[in-house]
Amino acid sequence: MADPKVPEDGAVELGTPDGTAPTGTMSTRRLRSEDYNDYSSTDVTPEGSPPDGMNGFAHPESYQRFGETNGTTWYQTLIHLLKGNIGTGLLGLPLAVKNAGILLGPLSLLVMGVVAVHCMGILVKCAHHFCNRFQKQFLDYGGAVMYGLEATPSACLRTHAIWGRRIVGLFLIITQLGFCCVYFVFLADNLKQVVSAANGTTNDCSPNRTVVMTPTMDSRLYMLSILPFVVLLTFIQNLKVLSIFSMLANVAMLGSLVVIYQYIVRDIPDPRNLPLAAAWKTYPLFFGTAIFAFEGIGVVLPLENKMKKPRQFPVILYVGMSIVTILYISLGVLGYLRFGADIQASITLNLPNCWLYQAVKLLFSFGIFFTYAVQFYVPAEIIIPPLVARVSERWGWLVNLLLRMALVCVTCVLAILIPRLDLVISLVGSISSSALALIFPPLLEIATYYSEGMHPLVIAKDIAISLFGFVGFVVGTYEALVELVAPAATVVNATTVLVQ
Repeated sequence: MADPKVPEDGAVELGTPDGTAPTGTMSTRRLRSEDYNDYSSTDVTPEGSPPDGMNGFAHPESYQRFGETNGTTWYQTLIHLLKGNIGTGLLGLPLAVKNAGILLGPLSLLVMGVVAVHCMGILVKCAHHFCNRFQKQFLDYGGAVMYGLEATPSACLRTHAIWGRRIVGLFLIITQLGFCCVYFVFLADNLKQVVSAANGTTNDCSPNRTVVMTPTMDSRLYMLSILPFVVLLTFIQNLKVLSIFSMLANVAMLGSLVVIYQYIVRDIPDPRNLPLAAAWKTYPLFFGTAIFAFEGIGVVLPLENKMKKPRQFPVILYVGMSIVTILYISLGVLGYLRFGADIQASITLNLPNCWLYQAVKLLFSFGIFFTYAVQFYVPAEIIIPPLVARVSERWGWLVNLLLRMALVCVTCVLAILIPRLDLVISLVGSISSSALALIFPPLLEIATYYSEGMHPLVIAKDIAISLFGFVGFVVGTYEALVELVAPAATVVNATTVLVQ
């Protein structure tokens, strides 16, 4: 997860999971109309007739919209797409490659990238189809699934179509809160390592230099120490203010990635001892981490919706995701080549304990800290407004803050219960990211076009992708839970292995 950094571009377009009460969608609609003058690439023409031929990317010249001067340029959209797909999942990919093998790992990442981009294209195509058919200005992920179920021949699915929106909303909430859990573990592990090596930190960045680690408190205590600051951060409810922190976070993480790359490309040892393919038992853990990194499908429709020239979006999608895939494969392979069997859950934990790389860890932690608030904004805007509406206006502000604090505490408690960064990433990826990125889009395509006639090969392809995602969902979740309950014999203490 991929790790979406721009929920303002993505899942905030959801509305409430059930898509009903205006109370729950008030903030979402306000964000679209006031904060970015958001208009759809599928708006009807000034005469009121919808554009023709909007059946995927085949007819981009049919796109019509209002307010083009207020939309985003191709460059801005590309940056947002990259930002929405590059996050903490990237730092875990070297360990993912280890779990798959030095040959099977990058090949699997390439295949998964191609399939993930194809599913993004399916989602955009189906959304365009229903916008054209029902003259809608915009459809989010949940709305597209709901209309897809209404288009099926099955009376039962048509009757319960609203559950399509609710299920997608639920998985998006789980995904976003899962990201927040990952951030707690990431912050705790990196801060613990920095503090442990503080007394021996010098300007000598030689990898052969031995640093005596000072005993410090458990990483779970670091999570509790961070908790009050994260709670205060989430009390900021203005997305424009959060966007400032998001920009600072992106600059910090970009600088850190540059330093990480320049370190791992130097002094790469002989790779011939690395296995071409790892044991199949660890492959499900690879799947969970990889799909966590690639899960940026939530940002696709809102980004296309905000463009000045949406006909450019297909090219931007393929170019942007090609860059993301190359970045994923390069960091995963180079990180594993550089550190071999010693690679840890986040590549930052393998960096030398000198001032330069300690600063890198702190910079990345700084970026992740502020990214928490941006990611948290999504489930908060879905869950909290309907609950606040049930109390009087006098107590609404207090209930709002208490609910925010409770949600943050839930993510902290879950992180404490699963303090292994690799397992948290794999669980979130297997449980929710696989459903959103691989399972739902192909089924949506079948539901959308089956009544209009589909080639049997297209149906077979969609079923195969969904089955692949479902198998990864089941096996990845199972293996992550097994590893959590009964870790491998080589892992004596899961928490200390991550931060030693």
